[in-house]
Amino acid sequence: MTTETERRSGSGSGVGASAQRPDGTLKVTGEFAYSSDLWLEGMLWGATLRSPHPSAWIRSVDVGPALAMPGVFAVLTHEDVPGEKFYGLEHRDQPVLAIDQVRYQGEPVALVAADHPETARRAAAAIMVEYEVREAVVDPRRAAFDPSCPQVNPRGNVVRHQPVRVGSTFEAEVVVTGEYEVGMQDQAFLGPESGLAVPAEDGGVDLYIATQWLHVDQGQVAPCLGLPPGKVRLSLAGVGGAFGAREDLSMQIHASMLALRTGRPVKMVYGREESFFGHVHRHPARMRYEHGATADGRLVYVRAEILLDGGAYCSSTPAVVGNAASLGVGPYEVGNVWIDAYGVYTNNPPCGAMRGFGAVQACYAYESQMDRLAEACGLSPVEIRVRNAVSQGSRLATGQLIDTPAPLAEMLVRLAAMPLPEEASGEVDLRALPGGVAQTTHGEGVRRGVGYGVGIKNICFSEGFDDYSTARVRVELIGGEPHVLVHTAAAEVGQGLVTIQAQIARTELGIETVTVAPADTSVGSAGSSSASRQSYVTGGAVKTACEAVRERLDSLRAAHPGLSLEELLERSGPVEETREYRHRPTHPLDPVTGQGDSHTQLALCVHRAVVDVDVELGLVKVVELAAVQDVGKILNPLALEGQIHGGTAQGLGLALMEEIQVRDGRVLNPSFTDYLIPTILDMPPMRLSILENPDPHAPYGLRGAGEPPTLSSTPAVAAAVRAATGLELPRVPIRPEDVALAPARA
Repeated sequence: MTTETERRSGSGSGVGASAQRPDGTLKVTGEFAYSSDLWLEGMLWGATLRSPHPSAWIRSVDVGPALAMPGVFAVLTHEDVPGEKFYGLEHRDQPVLAIDQVRYQGEPVALVAADHPETARRAAAAIMVEYEVREAVVDPRRAAFDPSCPQVNPRGNVVRHQPVRVGSTFEAEVVVTGEYEVGMQDQAFLGPESGLAVPAEDGGVDLYIATQWLHVDQGQVAPCLGLPPGKVRLSLAGVGGAFGAREDLSMQIHASMLALRTGRPVKMVYGREESFFGHVHRHPARMRYEHGATADGRLVYVRAEILLDGGAYCSSTPAVVGNAASLGVGPYEVGNVWIDAYGVYTNNPPCGAMRGFGAVQACYAYESQMDRLAEACGLSPVEIRVRNAVSQGSRLATGQLIDTPAPLAEMLVRLAAMPLPEEASGEVDLRALPGGVAQTTHGEGVRRGVGYGVGIKNICFSEGFDDYSTARVRVELIGGEPHVLVHTAAAEVGQGLVTIQAQIARTELGIETVTVAPADTSVGSAGSSSASRQSYVTGGAVKTACEAVRERLDSLRAAHPGLSLEELLERSGPVEETREYRHRPTHPLDPVTGQGDSHTQLALCVHRAVVDVDVELGLVKVVELAAVQDVGKILNPLALEGQIHGGTAQGLGLALMEEIQVRDGRVLNPSFTDYLIPTILDMPPMRLSILENPDPHAPYGLRGAGEPPTLSSTPAVAAAVRAATGLELPRVPIRPEDVALAPARA
């Protein structure tokens, strides 16, 4: 039996243990209920008609052919939106259904509810829409800087321009410049957008939905339905991955409109192709960098222009720009900085949150620059980074003091000391070569390269956002045994948050039996499952609520000495407390200088990649990845390792294969046949070194861990390919033709 002392020390199933996930077995056996599995007797099926054009005026919409089809219960357009016609995360600029124009391919125009999903799809296809196609704005540079460019948004084409200005010295002994590009990456979650809307007797709606942020969904859905928030009740359904794409609405308002119109439950499930049009993606970026340094490799200045394509609507572009600007020079000490970061509207697909959130794009550019600088100064990639590494007491380019442990130099030394994989000798397993069992090579033309990458990522929301979480904790007797119920609105999207909440309750209360209630809007907001924040903020809320419950139990013990916990609860009844938890305040960046304490916590990860490249065919095999990350405090070792592996895999994907191909505003590859993601055959063995340097401001000293590996893995893989080929390769993902068809090779 696990004792209370063991629980407090982190053994057993409390904080610090690799506690089993309560949903793990069900997911492995296929019994877990995802949002696409929802079912109610008598429910209807919803479908969406989407624009085939990236930019067009809508001249007419004829829903008659759809309404005439047997089995169709409703066909809705913007005229049927009962409340506000626009929604959005930061600016309410996105129409529920297109009104007089469409601004991107795939924009929703009309909705159908029918008694069968195929009937709904055929009815949507039968709606007649007359479009007047117009010029699509697809070049973000033109959108931002050409006064003659058409305006995608009435507010202008620039969503946000954030400068960062420090110092006045922009001359140096060694200067390197580069232009870099990051393609549009998709979150590629396996569970498509889906949910069930159920009309309620009070005139409201109950929505069961796969999302990342229940309360912000509620805050956008209710006004569009013309209902008070209390009549729009959201419950979290099973989520099949998220990675940022579920922060924005997809079918929430649409399903609710259809349910309220028909008086029947309505289920909507996107197919894979529709999913590519139904959620935001990672912002593609074009970046220009100039680094100046002394002859011995000490940074003097950094100039940068970071241009982020936000697509047709705002989503979270302002925050993404803020992250890119504030972290645009990386975790390096530099006294002179001139950064201009822009987010712009275009008629390309809307972009928003994805793991790494603005820092990924900048990281690829500044790390590529550090490799160029190392070569120019005659230093190794590790040494150039060690010489310029931040540490506790350093300041970011925004002037913010790093007042918690930041052992970057130590992490780099640890990484460099890890043994490298041995080169193959004798007969080679074809699966270990570029191209694998396709037998494109037996080793001829294959070169090995090693590369390094460093990333710094903000944890939790920034720039003055009121970032908090709410937890309700209840201790009661059930069947004669003490039982803990934890209730928050925090979304479990696969990251293991349900497990962590239970571990914290066991640690703080010393009671083994813990149930985490399903997340819904009947408890206060927990914020979004993004920004690597939930262990910090919701974990802090659960911890604080447990402490309040423990104080009440201690008072009961003082009033009734000698009684067991069971006897105390029998006398008092359930003991329940609700608490909010906030991290220390942050502040907006100055709009002119970019100065300000915009972040509450920063996290570091460093990667080393070893690759084999077939330089004739351009095929790449990642042989090994090694990572060192400081996490402050390990709450669940196995879950943490999974987060680092998963984030690394997404970074590998961005480096070598993942990109939504957009031409003239049109998506060319909306399928998992043509949009490639890493499989188990692409993911190599990993070496991990996890450091624990507690952050005194955070619960248990923890440091958010899910996003940093995504930053540093991409430039590490790209650097390794450069080392193997001698090519500049300024763009990710690196395609085979970038290597095989390059004009020259070292």
